[in-house]
Amino acid sequence: MTSRPSPERREQGRPRAAQHLRDLALLRRVRDRIDREYARPLDVEALARGVHMSAGHLSREFRLAYGESPYAYLMTRRIERAMALLRRGDLSVTEVCFEVGCSSLGTFSSRFTELVGMPPSTYRQQAARATAGMPSCVAKQVTRPVRNRKARSSSPA
Repeated sequence: MTSRPSPERREQGRPRAAQHLRDLALLRRVRDRIDREYARPLDVEALARGVHMSAGHLSREFRLAYGESPYAYLMTRRIERAMALLRRGDLSVTEVCFEVGCSSLGTFSSRFTELVGMPPSTYRQQAARATAGMPSCVAKQVTRPVRNRKARSSSPA
């Protein structure tokens, strides 16, 4: 036989549940803003101000909801867009770096290599051949970066 929570206990849970739903809606707004404005200068403090949260609370809740920090999500979006631009082949790696909102070529290259498994210059050379003739919507899906994937080793095993 299971016991039911008292009416007082049920009432205490409702405000928490309502707050959780409000927080999820705010987190969705943050994620949508990152998706829209990935090429603009964004930092966790600015994102948090936009939804009236502290940066720490936003980071904790975002990670719980989406499995990664707001910064990691932003960099994944930037790298995803960079991959598409590099496949096109008409921009240099440096131009792509700045086009997607990164201000440091070194950080961009490190994050790109971490997510994609190869440096952006190598990707630019190989991706154009690998996705030749493939519709861009399919190329985007099959080449999507995956966070927390181990980068492929460049040395033979």
